Amino acid sequence: MRKLLYFLPFHFFLFLILGICIQFYFRIWQFDFQTLAIIHLIFLLIFLFLNFRKSVTFLTFIYFFFVGISTVFIQNDANYSNYYERFLKDNSSVVLKVDKVLKSSAYHDKYQAIILQIDNQKTRGTVLLNLSKDTLRNQLKVNELLISKPVFLKVNAPLNPHQFDYQKYLEKQGIRQQIFLDKNEFKSLGLGSRTIKGWSEQFRDLVQVSMGKYHFKKNELAVINALLLGQRQDLSKQLLTDYARAGAIHILAVSGLHVGIILMLLLKLFTPFEHFKHGKTIKTIIIILILWMFAFVAGLSASVVRAVTMFSFLAIGQQFGSKKIILFSLFSSLFLLLIFNPFFLFDVGFQLSYLAVLGIITIQYKLYKIITFRNFLADKIWQLTTVSMAAQIGVLPLSLYYFHQFPGLFFLSNIVIIPFLGIVLMAGIVVIFLAIFQIAPQILADTYGFIISLMNGFVTWISNQEAFLFKDISLSFWLLLASYGIIFFGIRFLMDLNAKKAMYFLASCVIFQSIFLFEKAQKYQKNEWIVFHKTRQTVFGFRDKNKVEFLYNIDSIQSINSITNSYKIGENVQESFAKLNSNIYFYKNNPILIIDTLGIYQLNNLKNPIIVLQNSPKINLERMIKKVQPTQIIADGTNYKSYVIRWKKIALELKIPFHYSGEKGAFIKSD
Repeated sequence: MRKLLYFLPFHFFLFLILGICIQFYFRIWQFDFQTLAIIHLIFLLIFLFLNFRKSVTFLTFIYFFFVGISTVFIQNDANYSNYYERFLKDNSSVVLKVDKVLKSSAYHDKYQAIILQIDNQKTRGTVLLNLSKDTLRNQLKVNELLISKPVFLKVNAPLNPHQFDYQKYLEKQGIRQQIFLDKNEFKSLGLGSRTIKGWSEQFRDLVQVSMGKYHFKKNELAVINALLLGQRQDLSKQLLTDYARAGAIHILAVSGLHVGIILMLLLKLFTPFEHFKHGKTIKTIIIILILWMFAFVAGLSASVVRAVTMFSFLAIGQQFGSKKIILFSLFSSLFLLLIFNPFFLFDVGFQLSYLAVLGIITIQYKLYKIITFRNFLADKIWQLTTVSMAAQIGVLPLSLYYFHQFPGLFFLSNIVIIPFLGIVLMAGIVVIFLAIFQIAPQILADTYGFIISLMNGFVTWISNQEAFLFKDISLSFWLLLASYGIIFFGIRFLMDLNAKKAMYFLASCVIFQSIFLFEKAQKYQKNEWIVFHKTRQTVFGFRDKNKVEFLYNIDSIQSINSITNSYKIGENVQESFAKLNSNIYFYKNNPILIIDTLGIYQLNNLKNPIIVLQNSPKINLERMIKKVQPTQIIADGTNYKSYVIRWKKIALELKIPFHYSGEKGAFIKSD
C-alpha cells in the first residue's frame, strides 16, 4: 500500500482520470482538433528542453490531465464533421452495420449499430437499434448491413427519481439516439467487410450449434455460454439473481477472474520453459497468444479485451517477478485502455476488475502472512480465502454503491467454486473443440453438464440463505469516496503501526462520520409529495423526514417495487405502504384532488386544489378549470396520450401549469 502511495505512475493515472471526468461531465474543451494537436506538441517540446526535475514532474501531471481531456474529445463522434446527426433529414435513406448483439427485451431484439451512410454521405456514429421480435426471423449477425428510412429518437431519461439512467449509460458508450424498426421497415444487404469481431461471432455461432447437439439442459448450456463464450443472453432472470445473491455473479461474466485463472494455470503449465535459454520470454509470448485466442473465442467483447489486455501486461510483469513491475504493468494496461477508449472508465465491470486486482496485488500477501498453516490443504484454503478477501476489500464500497447489497457468504461460494473454476474452464474449452468436430463422447458432455448443474445448485443453495444477505444498503457517492479513504489509511496503519498512520486513519474515520451525519441531517429536513410515473398504475409518495408512505391503486405492490425500492435506497428512508382509498389528500394544507373515471370534482369548500388526472376521465377540462380553479394539473401514467395532448393544450391556453409524468417524469412538490 505504501509503495502504491509513492508510485509515480499512480499519480499520473489519477490526473488522467481527472481529465477524463471533467471533459465528459463539463465539456470544457470545445475547440478544434488542430488546436489540440498544437498544445500536445508544445508540451512535448517543453519536456525535451526542460531539465529541472520538479518542474518536469509538475508539468507531467498537467499533461496527463490534458491527455484525459483530449481522449474524451477525440473519442466523441459528435465532434467530427461527418457525425451522422448533421445530415439527418426527413425520409433519409440510412445504411447501418451491426456492431454488437445486445440482450433482448420483452418485445425487441437489441443491437449496437454504426451509421455508415446517410443518403450519399459517408458518416460515423453509433445508435441503439431495436427490432421488433419475429419468430420467423433469425437474429442479425455482427457486420450485417441494413438499409432503412428510420426515425431517430432520443433515449429517454429516467422518469422516476433514483431509477437506473439508461440514457446516461448509453451516452457513456457513445450512443445518443435509438431507432425502432419492424421486419418490413428494413432490408438486409448481407454481411459487410469481414472483421475479427465478425469472425469471432461466426465461430461462437458454430460452437453453439455444435454444443446444442449434446442435449445439455437449458441452464447448463446458458452457463457454459456465459463462462466460455461471453454470452449471457440466455441466462434466466432467476439464475442471475441466484448468482448475484451468492456473491458469485462475476463468475458468469468473462472478465478478469477467468483470464486471471487461465493465466495462473498457463504460468504453471509452461514453467519447464524457464530452464531453457530465453525460456521466460518464449513462455510469456506463448501465454499472451493463448490469452488472446481465448479472447477471440469469448467474442472480443469490451470486458474480455480489457481483461486480456490487463493480464497480458501482468504476464510481462510476472516475468520479472518484482511487485513494483507488476504494479507498473497494471497501470500501463489501464493507461493504454483509457487512451484507446476513455469511456471504459465509466463501465462498472472495468472499475470492479481493476480494483479487485489492485486489492489482490497490494494487500493479499499481507493478509496471507497473518496466519501460517503447516498443512498443505489448510494453507491452500487460507490462500484462496485471502485472495477472495483482498479482492472483496477492493470492490466492497463500489459494490454497495452500485448494487446496494452484500452477500455475507461470498467467501464460501468463492472458496468452493474458484478452486475448480480453472478445471471447469479448461474442460469446457476441450468439450467445445471436440464438439465442433463432433467427436466429443456423450458421456463427457453429460459429465461436464452435471458439474455445471452442481455449481448452479450450490449457488442456488447459498442464495437461499436469506439471513446472510444484507440488502437495500444505501451508500452515497461521497460516502463511497470516504469508504475508500478508510480502507486505504486503515490498511496502511495495520501494516505499519505508528502514531502518524493512526492519525491519518482516525482522520479518515472522522471524515466518513462527518459526511454520514451531514447527509442524515439533510434527510431529516426533507419533506415532499411525489406523483411517480407508472403505466396503468397510480403511485404517490408522501415523504416526512426519514419516512415515506407509498400509496397505490393496485392489488399487489410487486409491480411497483422497482420504483419504491429505487427511491427508498436512493434517499435512505424507511418505507410503508397503503392503498389509495380517497380522492382527496393534503400536503402541507394544500388540497390534492384525484379525478378518476367517475369524473367527480364539484366538491364544496375545495379551493385551488392540485388536480391529479387518473385513468383518462371523460371530463370537460376547460369547465373544470373554471369551476375549481386549480393551481396545478398533473396527468399520471394511467391516461391515454391522446387525452393528455388535448388537456395540455387547454391548460396552456388557460395558463394553468400542466405536468405529464410520461413526458417530464415524476412530479415532485417539496418545501
